[in-house]
Amino acid sequence: MGGAEDDVLAGVGPRLRALRRSRNATLAGLAAETGLTASTLSRLETGKLRPTLEQLLPLARAHGVPLDDLVAAPPTGDPRIHLRPVRRSGMTVIPLTNRPGGVQTYKVIYPPASRSRTVKLQTHDGHEWFYVLNGHVRLVLGTQDLRLGPGEAAEFDTRTPHWIGSAGPHPAELLTMFGPQGERAHLSPRPGGQ
Repeated sequence: MGGAEDDVLAGVGPRLRALRRSRNATLAGLAAETGLTASTLSRLETGKLRPTLEQLLPLARAHGVPLDDLVAAPPTGDPRIHLRPVRRSGMTVIPLTNRPGGVQTYKVIYPPASRSRTVKLQTHDGHEWFYVLNGHVRLVLGTQDLRLGPGEAAEFDTRTPHWIGSAGPHPAELLTMFGPQGERAHLSPRPGGQ
């Protein structure tokens, strides 16, 4: 192997580290999820170990990305975006950005509210901004319990205990931006102050 292949493999480690960090996963947690050792994962991320297909397949599955994303396969010339929805805890998450690290954008669909659902507040590093497309959303943020409808947006530091879910009998659809390092959405006023 040489040239282009070496360049492709050299880029795998940083992409793996960025994906793991964007999910706030530890090496130990990812090891349990993939069946690879934490030592192997560390060596893959630092480039001390050349990745094999047997290692990349469970990593792609764990991170919820196509194998092509891990190796940065060259574009095929097709400009269409191939969205791959992921279901987690009853909600559907559709990644709208296709690069590891930095601000990530998702369309999130929360299932209809149920009376048996318990609110479990969570915290993690980062900053989140969301815009309600359809339905109503309940946002529990620290001691606040808010209800947002279509056209409303919220932005918060995810180190504040929080929970988001549908607030009604219908699914709620959100456009969400998440920055793992605390990046914030910046909105500019309309020209003329409108």
